[in-house]
Amino acid sequence: MSASASASTPALELLDLRKSFGKTDIIRGCSLQVMAGERVAVIGPNGAGKSTLFNLISGRFAPSSGQVLLHGQRIEGRKPFEINRLGLSRSFQITNIFPKLSVFENLRCGVLWRLGYKYSFIRFLDKLRDANERTEDLLQMIHLHRKRDVLAVNLTYAEQRALEVGITIAGGASVILLDEPTAGMSREETRRFIALIKDVTVGKTLLTVEHDMSVVFGLADRIAVVVYGEIIAFDTPERIRANQRVQEAYLGAAPAQED
Repeated sequence: MSASASASTPALELLDLRKSFGKTDIIRGCSLQVMAGERVAVIGPNGAGKSTLFNLISGRFAPSSGQVLLHGQRIEGRKPFEINRLGLSRSFQITNIFPKLSVFENLRCGVLWRLGYKYSFIRFLDKLRDANERTEDLLQMIHLHRKRDVLAVNLTYAEQRALEVGITIAGGASVILLDEPTAGMSREETRRFIALIKDVTVGKTLLTVEHDMSVVFGLADRIAVVVYGEIIAFDTPERIRANQRVQEAYLGAAPAQED
């Protein structure tokens, strides 16, 4: 692939993606292109299919039809760990960490595979200088260096979410999926967390599901609006805010009355 072709290839692309459970259609023909380095928010009412869409992209579900491409390579139907190794990593709505390991140990678990160590317990982990240095860098990046040796179970909720983001990026993925990253946080915690997300995803491609519209409009380069399993709009925050169909379907504005 030439450099110019590579530059024009979306980091993540959905082509007529569909998912049915029995006779119920959940995702009904979603198509989307996310370019490298872009931050895209996925919004929509409860039950719109946002989490199902994430599960299709990350390999938890296989689509009924359609394609998911990561840097031009088809990944639909692959297992989650295979997709992760190809450069896509995700977090979940429910914090997913190792509670009985320290903050440092949690992050190092994510680093080991990236550096080719996998899970070889024959090695003395403290002697793996490259893994430990990378882990220390991550601690600084997610602002948890002062909690280095604290068990993850003893962190505050916001700190646990920051740790999960650290684990998500530890493997060096170029495409990051965050599912409702600020859910349950106070306004101040949310403000700090969004600054953290911006910092740790520099140079990466971000796709996030988020309900807090102040977060969405402050974080996203473009917004995809999902309603009843379909993407009804995909545009810049300013245009999404002004889109009448989006206002009526999701943002809560009533349609204009005819004379």
